Amino acid sequence: MDRANIDDYLEKGMYGEKQIKPEERKKYLGTLRERIVVALTKGQVMEQGTYPEVVQLMKENPQATLLLNGDLDYSYLSDYIVIARKNQIAFSIINNHTSVTNIGLVLTYNHAIDKEEIFVSKKKEQLMQPPAKEKKGIFSGLKDLLKKS
Repeated sequence: MDRANIDDYLEKGMYGEKQIKPEERKKYLGTLRERIVVALTKGQVMEQGTYPEVVQLMKENPQATLLLNGDLDYSYLSDYIVIARKNQIAFSIINNHTSVTNIGLVLTYNHAIDKEEIFVSKKKEQLMQPPAKEKKGIFSGLKDLLKKS
């Protein structure tokens, strides 16, 4: 063994395997951007209910793995875990307290798929709220009531 190989061997023993794009892996819960089918931010995962786009992509990608941010309370992750189990999708809760990320969930492969858009836009506010009513003056309700009589 030459000196370079010995140094590599010792370094691997002390620090583990060398990783490609370590900053990107920290951001995306241990995976690379090019492998991701879909990603949600922590805030999106914490919203009530699940994102139908994520559910659909889990059904369409049964060989993918769901990675969940362990910094989030289990109550926020549980709906996605139930769906993953139902669709027989492997999942892991990533507890990596050495890095800070705003990513809450990723559906990923162990190989590149190079999907252009991996983020889901926020849930539409208008879907969560009743349609806005036209503002009326104080007497318009009385006027409408008198019209019906």
